[in-house]
Amino acid sequence: MHDADDILDSISGDNDDVRPSPTFAALGADKQERIVAEALDEFAEHGFEGASVNRLVARLVIAKGSIFQYFGTKERLFAYVFERVAGRFAAALRAVRDETKDAHVLARIRASLMAGVAFIDAHPRIYRLYVRVSLQDTMPLRGRLLAEARRQSARYLRRLVTDGLARGELKAGLDVDAGVFFLDALMDRFLLAYAVDFLDAGTGLYRAAPEVLSAKLEALMDLIAGALAARPAKDEKR
Repeated sequence: MHDADDILDSISGDNDDVRPSPTFAALGADKQERIVAEALDEFAEHGFEGASVNRLVARLVIAKGSIFQYFGTKERLFAYVFERVAGRFAAALRAVRDETKDAHVLARIRASLMAGVAFIDAHPRIYRLYVRVSLQDTMPLRGRLLAEARRQSARYLRRLVTDGLARGELKAGLDVDAGVFFLDALMDRFLLAYAVDFLDAGTGLYRAAPEVLSAKLEALMDLIAGALAARPAKDEKR
C-alpha cells in the first residue's frame, strides 16, 4: 500500500485536480490537520451535497474565501480529504503486512480483517465517509476515488497471495487475479457488514461483541482456507 501522497498522485494524474494550493501547503501541519479534521466531520456527517462550507469555516474561525483559496472548489476539498484520510487506513494495513511478514498467509489475512475492524472502531468518521462514497452516486470523483481504493486493496492483497503461493501455503496453480478479487470482495463486504446495520444481512456481524466477532471470523477463515489454502483449515496456523 502507498501513502496519501502516492494515492493523490495516482488520482490526480496530470490534472492536479485534487491537489490543494501552495498556500495550503505552506500552512503549518497542525493547521492543515485541523482543516482536514473539521472537513472530515462535515462530510462524514452530512455527505457531500449536505455539507456546508459556511458551517465549516464557522467552526474553523477562518474566512470562507480561505477554503476556496486553499482548494478552489468544494469538490476538490472533498477529494483531498478523502484521499488524505484513506492514507491512514493504508498505513494501518502496511503495519499489518510488515508485522506478519513471517506468518502463514491465513494468519495475515485474518490480521488484515481484524486491523480493518480496529480501524473502524478507532476512526468511525473516516469509515463513515468511505461508506457514503461507496453508496451515494452523487459524490464528486466517486468513480475515480473508488477505483483507486480498489487498486490499492488489490495491490496489498496481491502481495499476500503471491507470498503465500511462493511458500506453498496456497493451492498450487491458484489464479492470482481470481484469488485477489475473491479476498478483496470478501474483506470489503465483511467490514461493511460490521460497520453498517442494514448491510449486516442477518450475519450478526454488525458491531458484534469481540467474542461473537471472533467466532464469526473463524467460520469465515475456514471458508477462505477451504477455497485457497494448500492444506485443510485444521492444519493451518492462524
